[in-house]
Amino acid sequence: MCTAATYRTKDFYFGRTLDYEFSYGEEIVITPRNYEFHFRHMGQAKEHYAIIGMAHVAGDYPLYYDAINEKGIGMAGLNFVGNAVYAEVTEGKENVASFEFIPWVLRQCATMDEVRALLAKMNLVGTPFAEQFPASQLHWIIADENEAITVESVADGLHVYENPVGVLTNNPPFAQQMFMLNNYIGLSPKQPENSFAKDVPLNTYSRGMGALGLPGDLSSASRFARVAFTRMNAVSGDSEAESVSQFFHILGSVDQQRGCCEVAEGKYEITIYTSCCNATRGIYYYTTYDNHRIMGVDMHAEDLDGTTLTCYPMIEEGQVSWQNGQN
Repeated sequence: MCTAATYRTKDFYFGRTLDYEFSYGEEIVITPRNYEFHFRHMGQAKEHYAIIGMAHVAGDYPLYYDAINEKGIGMAGLNFVGNAVYAEVTEGKENVASFEFIPWVLRQCATMDEVRALLAKMNLVGTPFAEQFPASQLHWIIADENEAITVESVADGLHVYENPVGVLTNNPPFAQQMFMLNNYIGLSPKQPENSFAKDVPLNTYSRGMGALGLPGDLSSASRFARVAFTRMNAVSGDSEAESVSQFFHILGSVDQQRGCCEVAEGKYEITIYTSCCNATRGIYYYTTYDNHRIMGVDMHAEDLDGTTLTCYPMIEEGQVSWQNGQN
């Protein structure tokens, strides 16, 4: 289970949580403009926009989980098990395998209009990366500073939805997730007034009762509602420090603790990492389950005209900054 969100202050921020029971050895990966992509059905791409994101690198190929490009477009793939259905390879179409969907979009799109035009002629197929890496069942959020869309490939084809809340989790399908927000139409960051009955003397007894009814469980539907409410009502200053801090607080509302989501005997899903990309400046921030200190990788500190991937393993060990006797 995972959660993705967008946020805007002076700059545009994009990120996600990765919630799973184990890691695949993912790391922060910068793909420079002249790295040569080899697409399974669409040939080679030798020149493209630079990309930074979290990926598992296999055979010198970045299998991106989430990423941004140098033009400010962000994209993330989240589990959509049981609903994702990919098309068959079709002659005359741009056949793109699901594992290469993120670089296919980010390498060539600088605007959401270009993203939509690309999706209109694309055929998303289930070609696996390798025998040991079958096609993951995913759906995606794609966004820039002005708007977001959700892309789902299901049994009746490829669907592209406007995403006005800038949030994505997992099942059920996006249209149903949005409909279920009607259940929370009365929520507010303000204290409620008594509308139960005029003759019953009811009063607020605690702060925060305007959000009474906001779900607190770890299901994807509840996480969708919780992050949508938090993201839509979050208030932050425009500075980088304030904006990044607020973004981590937004996704922190769905942080998963070890022991609360058992997926098998003795195995628990946890928030392996949380990312926050400043898509305006090309900076990838992250925290991990044990390392709550915000770490950052700036794509513009690297040679973006190079030909080889630059990889930074996640720093996962917890870090404490002492204010007194410990060193």
